[in-house]
Amino acid sequence: MWMRSVYLKTVREGRAAVLGWGLGMGLLVFVVEASVGSVAGAQGGAQALASITRSFKWAADPVAVTTVGGYTTWKLAFTVLILAIWPLIATSRVLRGAEERGTMDVLLAHPRSRLRVALESVAAVWTSLLAMSLIVAVVTYLGGAAAHAAFSFADALLFGLNLALAAGIFGSIALLVSQFTQQARTAAGAAGGLLFASIMLDMLHRTVPGTLWLSRLSPVYYFNLSKPLVPTVGVDIGAMLLLVVLSLALSAVAIALFVRRDIALGVELVRRTRGRRAVAAGAPARAARSLPERAWSLRSLFTRALAMIAAPTLWWTLGLAGFAAFTVLATKSVADQLRTLMEGSTAIGLVIAGLGGGATGINDALLNALFFFLPLLIMIFAVTQTSRWASDEEDGRQELVLATPQPRHHVLLARFAAVAVSASFMGLVTLAATAVSAAATGLPLDAGHLTAAVLSIVPQGLLMAAIGYLFAGWLAAAFETGLLSFLLATWFFASFIGPELKWPPALLRLSAFYYYGTPLLHGIALGDMLIVLGVTAVALLGAVLRFLHKDIGRFLG
Repeated sequence: MWMRSVYLKTVREGRAAVLGWGLGMGLLVFVVEASVGSVAGAQGGAQALASITRSFKWAADPVAVTTVGGYTTWKLAFTVLILAIWPLIATSRVLRGAEERGTMDVLLAHPRSRLRVALESVAAVWTSLLAMSLIVAVVTYLGGAAAHAAFSFADALLFGLNLALAAGIFGSIALLVSQFTQQARTAAGAAGGLLFASIMLDMLHRTVPGTLWLSRLSPVYYFNLSKPLVPTVGVDIGAMLLLVVLSLALSAVAIALFVRRDIALGVELVRRTRGRRAVAAGAPARAARSLPERAWSLRSLFTRALAMIAAPTLWWTLGLAGFAAFTVLATKSVADQLRTLMEGSTAIGLVIAGLGGGATGINDALLNALFFFLPLLIMIFAVTQTSRWASDEEDGRQELVLATPQPRHHVLLARFAAVAVSASFMGLVTLAATAVSAAATGLPLDAGHLTAAVLSIVPQGLLMAAIGYLFAGWLAAAFETGLLSFLLATWFFASFIGPELKWPPALLRLSAFYYYGTPLLHGIALGDMLIVLGVTAVALLGAVLRFLHKDIGRFLG
């Protein structure tokens, strides 16, 4: 049944992702809904929560935050957009990925048109995305019912639909970009960068006056206009229709380009007529000299791995450093407001102290809370790189490298070393950007603690990379990426929501984020750092042993 059409086959391939991402995001919303009672139910908690969220308006508009739906909407304003990672990866692979693997040639060898193949493939991705949103909606409604929320099942469905439309836009962007690139991962990386930039752009008008016109360029702005879980606000039909139109338009352009271009080649924005004329006239020597015979990247496995990872490292570094610098600016802008609130309310002071890991100073509390996202970002970067490793093996690239011949453990360790160098580079640039931003705004920070807070994210990224290489020894790329993403989401949400729900320390210690600690306040916790490095070493050893003895290209899933 599932092999009767391209549509059904693509839907079947995404079934694990639908369940994993749908249940994962749904449980995230469920846990936040369950935490509202403990946050707002304490003495003075509702008033303190309303006051604090107004000071954090730069992150999201606080609307009815003392209600279950309002608090959930504010708490997950941009965090829930993690769901967009799946469609941007899926749409970049559905056409361009099939061309890389050679399966597109097989499909087109049958009596079916390019247009039909493209339409069925894209329709299957949207079907999976809508199925995810349905699961999220059902779990959201169940969580709201348990917390006695005021929104209905229809509101929960609209919440899921709005999330799917916002995530789908970035999938459509990845689909379009993939028509211009040679590799699916390049398109996915570009779309991921636009996702991060869109989130930051949406925040801009709530931080810098007179920049609303810039924020309106972000799809996230229109996603946030609808608040289905807040019955007094509801949905903005115009905003949701705009997301639908943009997604359809981007997908239509992408499919039109796919139908007209050569398979395995990207659309050329500028045709290289001069080079073609030279070849036609007969210039073999010049063409030979254009080959990368003495390129630095071909001198060793390590340098080749560095060259492969250089472009994504640059873009992720810019995003990570930009986010860290922005948190300093945001802290400076709201610190005075929160300081005034603390002077007038003991409850607000307790909430802020809890938010900042027990810090008594406003600056330290805010930065400690915001720096919690830095390890998440570098760990997502590690997920993308281990996914690339699994894809290389699945597509047969590892066999070419091993045939040169190269020792298997050298191949894997070279890739891990490249990730380590990239993560270290990202940490150093982020540290420099944060220090410059703090100096420019006059925000006093302890230099030693700031260094510890930024550079401590590097071991977190290496831990995720080692676990990813271990998973890749058994699982195909799609399953490896899905499982690793689910693990990361579970860790993050446990540390993000667990303290509010007063989960026992033994449960919180299962999350890697627990061992990041609060270095901005207390410096590096050497014991926790050694635990992270120890688990990383064990996972990497397991990955090496598995790669040494496995059949290349054979997986469990």
